[in-house]
Amino acid sequence: MHLTMIARILGLLMMVFSFTMLTPVMISWWYQDANYSPFFISFGVTLMLGMLIWLPFMRARAELQTRDGFLVVTLFWTVLGVIGALPIMLTLDISFTDAVFESMSGLTTTGATVLSGLDDMPKSFLFYRQQLHWLGGMGVIVLAVAILPMLGIGGMQLYKAETPGPMKESKLTPRIAETAKALWYVYLAVTILCAVAYWWAGMGWFDAICHSFTTVSTGGFSTHDASMEYFDSRSIDYIAACFMLLSGANFALLYATWRRRSPFLMFFDPEFRFYFGLMFVYVVLIAVGLWVFQVDDNFVDVMRHAFFQVASFATGTGLTSTNPASWPSYLPYLLVFISFIGACAGSTGGGMKVVRAALVFEHSLRELRQLIYPHGVFALRFGRRAVSDSVLQAVWGFVGVYITLAVILTLVLTATGLDLGTAVSTVAASLNNLGVGIGGVAEGFSELTDTAKWIMTAAMLLGRLEVFTVLVLFTRMFWRQ
Repeated sequence: MHLTMIARILGLLMMVFSFTMLTPVMISWWYQDANYSPFFISFGVTLMLGMLIWLPFMRARAELQTRDGFLVVTLFWTVLGVIGALPIMLTLDISFTDAVFESMSGLTTTGATVLSGLDDMPKSFLFYRQQLHWLGGMGVIVLAVAILPMLGIGGMQLYKAETPGPMKESKLTPRIAETAKALWYVYLAVTILCAVAYWWAGMGWFDAICHSFTTVSTGGFSTHDASMEYFDSRSIDYIAACFMLLSGANFALLYATWRRRSPFLMFFDPEFRFYFGLMFVYVVLIAVGLWVFQVDDNFVDVMRHAFFQVASFATGTGLTSTNPASWPSYLPYLLVFISFIGACAGSTGGGMKVVRAALVFEHSLRELRQLIYPHGVFALRFGRRAVSDSVLQAVWGFVGVYITLAVILTLVLTATGLDLGTAVSTVAASLNNLGVGIGGVAEGFSELTDTAKWIMTAAMLLGRLEVFTVLVLFTRMFWRQ
């Protein structure tokens, strides 16, 4: 393990991140909210800490191995969660626990919040929260790989350690830095389109930009306590739902679609077709429930809320157009359940990812055919590609660990005093990077104990880095030379 190289990269990434603290300063100047100092101080502290870590090892040179990438990514996200809390503590009178919770929730695009009274807070601070989402959505390290070619071939290890999904070896371009740039170009383009669409639908420019950050990153923070319900606009809700679903798709697929100028290319992708089919089924189930239980008398509003909430929960965004926790019967529980499947691999969404759910489904069908025809030979194909048994083992292993971890976290949270339903919802909100809950956390997470908040914070990191990236650090084999 190359500890000197790890320290060098960690310091370098911290220095890069420090400059993002200056954007809220410009927002503060523009809106004259007199909230400069928290971000200036945070910029200086982060830059100096990064330099102190980087300088002793600035001449270190080595090729990163896979396990080096795991350690760098986990350390960086953990350090960022703590550093990102500094502007929050300097702006608001809240505890260290709450500040780290809010910061980690922003960076991991979870969107769970312990804050209230957002409508009266400084715009620079509100922008900072949304910016955390946007940077964390595509990944700060992927951004660093895009703009710091000095990372060289080792950048691939960072990219693989952070990028979600079971198929991490695929690159869009021969050079990993070019791949990271391509993803960020698509990410930026979708964000701009989303902001313009929000503005066209009636949002002011500040809200439009901030909510484009949280929509495209599938985050969940809002500049208003009421979230999207504040605007009470059908057009805004439909725009939000469309961009949430788009951001839940694989960004590599979006890039390929743009390069070939063929929107139909997306529907040739087996994961996207499965994703689209799941969304259709979810919307129908929710819409039928809303109509049968007379939650909305207007069919247009039934479809609006069904479409919006399915897009929000399925992609792990967590924005709300109404209060889904108050819906009757199976409706809120179905929404929580679909967040476990989540969005596509290579997206900004959370959960186990659609490609894994699709492979599990196809494998189960193959096993049923094998029962009927014991001597038959059935190859499992996903689209035009044959799926090897090693990939299936990896998928089943991940699903098993993910579900086991969710059960363990649920039991641990019940030990902090939560009832079972609230504990399950809290785990879904954090591990799936969903950010909203039902039961005792329907109104937010401020009433949780500090112990429960730290458990959620750890679960957010686990969910964002897809569990194994973090868990591998706790194995004895990882630390052997």
